[in-house]
Amino acid sequence: MSEHHTIQLGVNVDHIATLRQARGTSYPDPMQAADIARKAGADGVTVHLREDRRHIQDHDVYSIRGNVDLPMNFEMAATDEMLKIAQIVKPHECCIVPEKRAELTTEGGLDVVKNIVELGDFVGALQEHSIKVSLFIDPVDEQIQASKDLGVEIIELHTGGYADCAEDQRESELDRIRKGAAFAHSIGIQVNAGHGLHYQNVVQIAQIPELVCLNIGHSIVARAAMTGFYEAVFTMKKIMIAARLESEANDN
Repeated sequence: MSEHHTIQLGVNVDHIATLRQARGTSYPDPMQAADIARKAGADGVTVHLREDRRHIQDHDVYSIRGNVDLPMNFEMAATDEMLKIAQIVKPHECCIVPEKRAELTTEGGLDVVKNIVELGDFVGALQEHSIKVSLFIDPVDEQIQASKDLGVEIIELHTGGYADCAEDQRESELDRIRKGAAFAHSIGIQVNAGHGLHYQNVVQIAQIPELVCLNIGHSIVARAAMTGFYEAVFTMKKIMIAARLESEANDN
């Protein structure tokens, strides 16, 4: 983070690939979208190579890694297949996520406490290839502490509960994320966040001072269908920075 704590934006291009796969065409190209995101101010690009290959394909991962000058956050399930791909691609960061075939998108965080032995093997295998490891978890102290115990450098807090809850539960869900971020930061883990964030609900998340990077995809791609990809990324980054600066000004 810079000295004025500018929050970072990781743009997830999965749903550019979703549009392409809907017709089985060669367009739109997630690599081109990632490069436009770079020009619009994105700090990183996120891709989730799912086991069922429903959107991002293997060639997308290699193409983006080789042609786009942005750090890659490679989301992956903890499987041998994905581990081998990650070790070849050598992204800047791997985020291990839970994955179920029937889900529309990732539902909830990893249970690190329950799966600490198996996850430990994966974390070690990635770190041996000089890849930073992130775990996608719910904002629960036990899960955060277990992540620290595994030796990961980063966690990504699941913001889906906040994004999807009823209005009367919003502040409670936001408080969970605030407390989780503060706890993780206090024990020396970089804290990112993502899932379900859009142009309205991102403001309060971006104001949480411990959060380093927000990974956002679907809402940016949806807006891009109306306004273009550059504008969609640029506007999201602008909103995030303004929210962070407003929060810091209020604290001073």
